[in-house]
Amino acid sequence: MSSVDQSRKIVTCSSRNGNRCPLDLVVQEWLLYNLDTMAPLTTQQPRVAFSTIGCRLNQAETALLKDGFRRRGFIPVEYGQETDILILNSCTVTEGAEADCRRLVRQTLRQSPQAFVAVTGCYAQTGLEVLRQIEGIDLIVGNQFKMQLPDLVPSVPTHMKQSVPRIHHERMDPDNFLLEGVGEYSTTRANVKIQDGCQFMCAFCLIPFARGRERSRFVDDAVREAEALVQKGHRELVLTGVNIGQYQDRNVDLLGLIAQLEAIGGLERIRISSIEPTTIPHGLLEYMTSSHRLCRFLHVPLQSGDDTILKAMNRRYSIQEYQAAMELACSMIPDVCFGTDVMVGFPGESQREFANTLAFIQGLPFAYVHVFSYSPRSGTASTKMAGQVPPSVIKERSRILRELSWQKRKAFQQRFLGRELTVLFEEEVNGTWTGLTDHYLRVDVRSSLDLKNTIQSVVATGVMTDRVMGLLNPPPGSTPIQSHHAHQELVVIQE
Repeated sequence: MSSVDQSRKIVTCSSRNGNRCPLDLVVQEWLLYNLDTMAPLTTQQPRVAFSTIGCRLNQAETALLKDGFRRRGFIPVEYGQETDILILNSCTVTEGAEADCRRLVRQTLRQSPQAFVAVTGCYAQTGLEVLRQIEGIDLIVGNQFKMQLPDLVPSVPTHMKQSVPRIHHERMDPDNFLLEGVGEYSTTRANVKIQDGCQFMCAFCLIPFARGRERSRFVDDAVREAEALVQKGHRELVLTGVNIGQYQDRNVDLLGLIAQLEAIGGLERIRISSIEPTTIPHGLLEYMTSSHRLCRFLHVPLQSGDDTILKAMNRRYSIQEYQAAMELACSMIPDVCFGTDVMVGFPGESQREFANTLAFIQGLPFAYVHVFSYSPRSGTASTKMAGQVPPSVIKERSRILRELSWQKRKAFQQRFLGRELTVLFEEEVNGTWTGLTDHYLRVDVRSSLDLKNTIQSVVATGVMTDRVMGLLNPPPGSTPIQSHHAHQELVVIQE
């Protein structure tokens, strides 16, 4: 797309989203620094570093941004190294995430005082007025134009610092979308963004304001990137979004998309990221029982084990409905890894409501629990609710739930002792290789062989903290190890 076409696209989006101020439209064009986005740079190639706070969706978007900057002549460097440009992909789910954003900006400027700092993501969408006041930020780009960042930053790394940050901020486009390029990942697994936005309006959540209404990626574009990622050597793809159970492009839903991805040669695993309990597609569990590629893994947020709190949160299910769905999944899919999120300290959570949550989790076969402490977010309904829980109480309840999560994880791991597991190995540290099973067990083996990006049979022999220890099966030397590094031919190994 030429710079003129890109400019027209931004002005069109601005107008469609209700911004009809002529001055604002001029600002949108003024922010397009790069006159020819694909032309080689005439000066020394600028370095660009990335820092990502928050969810897997943010990670997927950063990977695409890295690809976009590289194709436009920038040199990506590791965060923490000297850089000319910093792209900070921010989060606003918790106060801690916002504090991390401010800290990372200041940390970067200590290392690279002249670095051009661009902040994008959810905090850029919801915390604009706070970010304006942080010294050293040069560009603030809301989520609407996040993926256009490679065209919005200076291509010549001299005299870039701004006395006042330039701002590119609009409401989110509600239409289905496509994404340019292919994500850059150093890991064996890669994320594929398939959906964005949410309109469930949970009382504690800013995401509907930060990312807008539900919309889905065009199915052909999602399949295109997935095929390219497999060609680059990635053997597992993780489908990610805000509310992926709501995926819908024309007549293709989440199950339809998964079916198309399964047809990609060389793709070994498809993993679904977090999915809301009321959006699990009809037939998904049955599909998971018969598929050789869809991982036996479900991460289904619970948030609370008490109906009173769920209602106050504006969640769309009861405890009884959640339990019935979970028990059905565990009965249909042997050894499914069923994980969840729980929020501690939501307004009105007395000791009784917390005890209900504790008992609910204790009584069900969760494989792990991610524990989040409630923090009030300006603009959400929960900030106006009575019964705010003291931070010290939240801290203690979180500790109790994390201890329970550790017990649940250990019990899930021990279920596999003495059994044969199929592991996709990722990396080696001091002679120990680590990888994941399809049901999300972290497995370590000692081996002098190069196991990177290979799928191997492993016998589980023990449990240590957050991982399973194992031995290669058959022992090293009995059969050749097939390597599947990027850019090499892939060999399909069915489980």
